[in-house]
Amino acid sequence: MNKELVEIIKLYSTGTHGELSSYLVGKSKDTLIGVLVDLITMYINDKNSSTVREFITVTFAGYNHVEKKIGYNGFKQDTFSGITTKCEAKPKNVDTNSESKDKLKGYGNFSDYTFRRLERDKQEKGLNMLVSGFVDGRLVYILEFPFSCPSFVSNLESQLKRRFPGGKDIPNEYLRSASFAYKDFISCPQLKTVYLADKSELERYRQHIVRDFSKFLEGKAK
Repeated sequence: MNKELVEIIKLYSTGTHGELSSYLVGKSKDTLIGVLVDLITMYINDKNSSTVREFITVTFAGYNHVEKKIGYNGFKQDTFSGITTKCEAKPKNVDTNSESKDKLKGYGNFSDYTFRRLERDKQEKGLNMLVSGFVDGRLVYILEFPFSCPSFVSNLESQLKRRFPGGKDIPNEYLRSASFAYKDFISCPQLKTVYLADKSELERYRQHIVRDFSKFLEGKAK
């Protein structure tokens, strides 16, 4: 970690506001730029928190970000109709320095899922999914589609039925992870590309994206 950043964090945590301000004022512009870039790099690649990636995904798509952990991740309201649209964001980051060989595949998951929650999400009017991918914190794509997309819902239902063969919830039991990937939503007629890296960037990231999904993205790139 940047030594200056270490000192700033220490002062923020243990010193006074005046001490922190004095320390920052005494630093050069280049030093402060370096500290800020290092801080963003560390935060956006954090394996234990997707807050920044979620914020980027939601705001790029034109939604207001909701910081609370429970509930949907963002909303936007049409000023003319008064209709509110909500979104559920699923950002994924590939750390190329990690020993893991994970790749981007339009992946996302819902923790502790149930038939009840699926029904609630299906009934929620104007609920959209935002699926995004990053490589070392660099945004590669944001795709948007309605939660109600038939192939997407069918995939979730299939996993719930395997977990609960009786076709209904069991008290205090859950499907720990209801997952999905690009194959579960790329056929959705309402699929929208919110953001997509240009062809040269996609070619550079190709080794970090599963093959068929990479071809799909490159086919949409300019």
